[in-house]
Amino acid sequence: MERNTQLVGQSSSFLDAVERASRAAPLDRPVLVIGERGTGKELIAERLHHLSSRWDGPLVAMNCAALPETLIEAELFGHEAGAFTGATKSRAGRFEEADGGTLFLDELATLSQAAQERLLRVVEYGEVTRIGASRPTQVDVRIVAATNEDLPRLAERQRFRADLLDRLSFEVVTLPPLRHRSSDIPVLADHFARRMALELEWESWPGFSTTAQNKLLEYTWPGNVRELRNVVERAVYRWETPERPIDVLQFDPFESPWRPQPVGIESRAVPEATAEAGEAAAVAAGHDPVSCADFRLAVAEYEKAILAAALDRCRWNQRAAATALALTYDQLRHAMKRHSLMA
Repeated sequence: MERNTQLVGQSSSFLDAVERASRAAPLDRPVLVIGERGTGKELIAERLHHLSSRWDGPLVAMNCAALPETLIEAELFGHEAGAFTGATKSRAGRFEEADGGTLFLDELATLSQAAQERLLRVVEYGEVTRIGASRPTQVDVRIVAATNEDLPRLAERQRFRADLLDRLSFEVVTLPPLRHRSSDIPVLADHFARRMALELEWESWPGFSTTAQNKLLEYTWPGNVRELRNVVERAVYRWETPERPIDVLQFDPFESPWRPQPVGIESRAVPEATAEAGEAAAVAAGHDPVSCADFRLAVAEYEKAILAAALDRCRWNQRAAATALALTYDQLRHAMKRHSLMA
C-alpha cells in the first residue's frame, strides 16, 4: 500500500495528530485512526508503518467495507481447500500476508460480530486459524485500524465488541476535518495545483486569483482533502491560459442542466434562479419578457446576452465560460457560432 500523496499541512490540530502518530510509531502496539472520509487515514497508517521497526516488512491493507460479510473472514484469516463452496485451493489470509509487518484495517466498524470475535483472538494470542483448518498459525502482525464511526458509542449499543475496542485502542489518532484546518487550505491547494501543472508541463505556476482563493476558503469541504485535491486538479487541467491566475472552480463535477432528476420531479420544471437569470438577460437585451411579440427572437436575444455576459465574465476564456454555464466546450462553441460571437 503505497500512496503518491504526502502529509501536507501547518495547522496546529493537524500537526498535533501527526506528532501523536509519530510518537506511537516505534511502539509495537495497535493504533486506531479516526477521521471523516478524505482526511488522510491511510497516510497516517503509512507513517505508523514506515517509522516503526517493521518498516522493511509488508504493509497490507484491507477495506473491511469492500467485501460481503460472507467473505471478510476468509480474506482476513485465509481458508483451506474445500472449506466452503468455491474454495478449490488453500489461500493465506491478510494476516499471514502481513506477517512481520503491519496490517491496515480500514472501515473497521463494518466488521461482523463473528469477524470481530476472531480478530480479538488474533490480537490476544497472535494466532490465526484458517477457515476449515484444525490448527492455528502463529503470526507477528501489528494492527492499525481506521474508521469514521464513533466506536465507543457503537460499543455502548452492542454493535462493536467492547473488549476488542479495549485491545485496539492503545493509542487513538483523531484527524481534524479540513473545515477546521482553514490555514491548511491554501497550502494544500497550492501543493496539488503545482503537481498538476508539472504533470501538464506548464512552464510556470500562475497561482489562483483572489476570487478563487476566497471560494476555496468559504467552501465547507465535506469530502475533506480528497475532495480539495479533485477540485484543484480539475481546475488546473481545464484552465486554458497558464500565464493567467486560475479563476474558475467547479466544486460539483456532476452539476449540469441535463443531470438526471429524481423520480417524481418533472423534468420540464425550470429552476427559479434560471428563470430569473433568463428574464434579467432578456431585459438587458432590450426586450420585455412579458409583452414581447416575437417569442423566438426574444429567446435568441437573451440566449446571446447570457453567452456574451458569461464570456465577458471569464475574459473570453471559452472553457471557463462553458464550465460557468454548465455546458460542454463543444456546446458553447456551437452556441457562439449560432449567435455570431466567434472571434
